[in-house]
Amino acid sequence: MGRTTVSTLIRPAMAAVVVAGLTATTALAACGTGTTSRNQARTSNPQYKYYRSMMAHYHGGSMMGGSPGRSMMGNGGYRWMTGAGGGVPGWMHGGKRPGYMMGTNADPGKIMGRFWANAPGMRVSPDQAARLGRQAPVAADVNRSANTIAFRTTSIRVAVLASPAGGPDESFRIAGLVNPKLVIPAGARVSIEVVNADPDTAHGLVITVGDDVRSWMPMMTARPAFAGSALWFLGNPTGAGMHVGNLTFTAATPGMYRYLCAVPGHARKGMTGMFLVTANR
Repeated sequence: MGRTTVSTLIRPAMAAVVVAGLTATTALAACGTGTTSRNQARTSNPQYKYYRSMMAHYHGGSMMGGSPGRSMMGNGGYRWMTGAGGGVPGWMHGGKRPGYMMGTNADPGKIMGRFWANAPGMRVSPDQAARLGRQAPVAADVNRSANTIAFRTTSIRVAVLASPAGGPDESFRIAGLVNPKLVIPAGARVSIEVVNADPDTAHGLVITVGDDVRSWMPMMTARPAFAGSALWFLGNPTGAGMHVGNLTFTAATPGMYRYLCAVPGHARKGMTGMFLVTANR
């Protein structure tokens, strides 16, 4: 994520206290936008360095049963867990988790949130996050009674809080609304700043083609609607702040899409909303 993009949404006074990661390509982007190349999964990548350090803590990186059937220490395990290189993380579309991840917890978001809590990347404070969750986007009509935000510009920047305090669990907050319908002009360049405000669960945001939100694993059948429209997950907040990730894409084709959290089970619990791209606004 570039410094210009960050300062646009996180106002200058707020940006001054954002900790770590302004030079990283995205905040926890290895778990994010799907634009990270396979060649970036090397020791020069801070997310990959963190990944290897984390996995070394668990059985020396060896698999304890379950996919992907090889050492988790290398690039293959990194791609399986994070989606680096443009794919969907294996555990989000049917891949079994290694045995040491299983425990008694059925929510993989709890596991991944804990694993990636201390990952490098940009963060904001809880107060900053709360302000971002209330902030109305520029050049947008916020209709609270209809729970809709309609944009009047082709350069869109919007902040999204994942599962913040003071609202329903497993939900998104945008401009003070819960899971609002977003109406976007076709051809708009969209930049979405995602903050994981959940204290103990990983969350992300993906704009999808496919409407089966009843599925435990929506990415089994859905796919990202536009190039760059997936940020798979962000780790849990820590004392250093809440993780922030960015996804930027062009809403090229009119149609009805969905934004959702791709962590298994979360969309089915209500972490989703409509994303309408219209040609006549």
